[in-house]
Amino acid sequence: MSDNGTRRIQRPAASEPDGQWLAEVAASASRDAGDVPVALLGDYLPLLADAAITGRKPKRAELDAVETLGRKAAEQGISAGRVVQLYLSAARRLWQDLPDVVQSRDREAVRAAAAAVLHVIDDAVATLAEGYAVARRDLVRHEETLRRELIDDLLRGDSDLGGLVDRAEPFGLDLARVHQVALAAPSRRLPDTDTAMTVLEAVIFDRLGDRDVLVATKDGLLVVIAPAETTSSDGAPAGHDTDDNLGRLMHDQLRRLPRGQPWRIAVGRPHPGLYGIARSYEEAREALTMAGRLRMPTPVVDARDLLIYRVLLRDQPAIVELVHAVLHPLTRARGGAEPLVATLQAYFDTGGVATETAKHIHVSVRAVTYRLERVHTLTGYNPADPAQRFTLQAAVLGARALNWPEQPLPAAG
Repeated sequence: MSDNGTRRIQRPAASEPDGQWLAEVAASASRDAGDVPVALLGDYLPLLADAAITGRKPKRAELDAVETLGRKAAEQGISAGRVVQLYLSAARRLWQDLPDVVQSRDREAVRAAAAAVLHVIDDAVATLAEGYAVARRDLVRHEETLRRELIDDLLRGDSDLGGLVDRAEPFGLDLARVHQVALAAPSRRLPDTDTAMTVLEAVIFDRLGDRDVLVATKDGLLVVIAPAETTSSDGAPAGHDTDDNLGRLMHDQLRRLPRGQPWRIAVGRPHPGLYGIARSYEEAREALTMAGRLRMPTPVVDARDLLIYRVLLRDQPAIVELVHAVLHPLTRARGGAEPLVATLQAYFDTGGVATETAKHIHVSVRAVTYRLERVHTLTGYNPADPAQRFTLQAAVLGARALNWPEQPLPAAG
């Protein structure tokens, strides 16, 4: 027994390392490190024993073998700390139980043996860690490639369902659930991508859990795929608040980043299944585009709120004809049609209140009244008349959906 009560391994008396002795040292070191496989030691222990007995330094090929073992440890998912612990524990136990030829009273012999062993430990552990780090980087790059390919296929929605189910499972994505997609667009060039993704992942994982959530970038946008509940706690459809919560959550975090402000977030509606993800993504993209055309001041846009524009654009020839027939006469006004269309939009958005319209577009109430009169004169439609207001409002909605008058109306076909 040793001084601390642990069982001492019987040391061989010969000057050459004994295989059984080294095997017992390796097994003990493995237990010390939490049962890390002994095979990850390779020829490390014979190298240490040989260095202690003969003073030999490790050869390049021997260190390359240690680097390979470091890669294998990373590929097996063993933590770097446990692998290093395995090597240090093995060295400590071997030094305690070196053959008698080294455990002598000759200080110089002991000093030389210790120096040789420390040299091997230093080289081996450094090489082991280097191999581990390289393998981890390779694994991360491979995983990121698989992740990006998966997200691209999910958002495209035209891939093999069975294959996607298998590929999504390692990322914790259950394609049978209901998901929604949210997009974040910076006002300027996308800031540091890793920082933005880390910020989003941290808060979304905290609120929603780390399953069924993916965060990535695509076409200069941050993309979040998240689970969505189809019913609320009282059994009713979850509805608008669920979508708004995800968008607000994202915006609250992203606006704290030093670059990229102000952000605009668009959230697609929740849809079930694989093709629901692609559908929600397309809705979010359309919402971003439409919000820009409509000059919406709100930073978070819900695709649900813009459904009327999708309805209008389903029959584009009809809406083009409506805009041309009702609003095109406004192009004859001094300053063009845009100021009058903007006034009409603000007037309808504020419930037909001229004073609120004036505040909204930063002009006087008199200017609003004058512009509304000009609309009546040029188009023949009176914005204050409930019977005629609907036609004007539908035409204004169609104009914004078509980005008119900034862009010419599409050719009637």
